[in-house]
Parts: sequence; C-alpha cells; structure tokens
Amino acid sequence: MMQPKKTKFRKAHKGRIHGVASSGATLSFGQFGLKAMEPERVTARQIEAARRALTRHMKRAGRVWIRVFPDVPVSKKPAEVRMGSGKGSPELWVVRIKPGRVMFEIDGVSVNIAKEALSLAAAKLPIKTRFVERIAE
Repeated sequence: MMQPKKTKFRKAHKGRIHGVASSGATLSFGQFGLKAMEPERVTARQIEAARRALTRHMKRAGRVWIRVFPDVPVSKKPAEVRMGSGKGSPELWVVRIKPGRVMFEIDGVSVNIAKEALSLAAAKLPIKTRFVERIAE
C-alpha cells in the first residue's frame, strides 16, 4: 500500500476539490493512459486494486506508471463514540483527484490489451474515467 514515509503534520483538514487539473493532465511516459473525469478522493487501497487489475490483465508485459500518490491522511473516530473529545486518529491515505488528471499510464502493449486493462482498472476506482492515447507525431 502506498503511503508517505514522513509528513509535516499527522492530520489534515478535509478540504474541497475545486477546478481542473493543470499539472499531470497530459501523457508523459506511456502510450496509453487513464484520465479522471470528475473530482474525488481516491484511497491507497483503490489505487493498489486498480494497479493489480492492470498488471494482471497485461500478463506482466509492458510497463505501468502510477501518476498519483496518496499523501493526505484521513482520520476516523471509532464506532459508537460520543461527539466531541477531539479529532480521530489517521486511518487511511487518499489523493485528491481533479478532473483531467492522468492517473495511470501504460506502454509496451497493443491498443486492445491497453483498453481492456485500463477499463478493468477503472472499475476499481470510484470515479468516471476516460481512455487516452498519445497522438503519433
């Protein structure tokens, strides 16, 4: 599971996800990619599940790049605890995804395999995504 080794602060505010992605909106490494179409928080578990589905379908051929990293801690309070008495302890790590962000990139496989693999990965994510392809120069 992906999580930071060290952070400046243990807990974070919830915040809101505004606007569209300015950085990470184009393919940088691979030939094909999976682009987010709506704002959402994606957990480290969801990223890992998508990565496993992707590599399993590709039969370990080609190369996979994960372009997002879960660096925001989400705290939760235990079940059946009364209101008040502070913020809960950090439970999981998430990444805030803006629309237009490229989440995964792959290379070294055919278009059909890439489309199928990325659609299987997209099924593991809580957001609408789109298959993107590098335009040949």
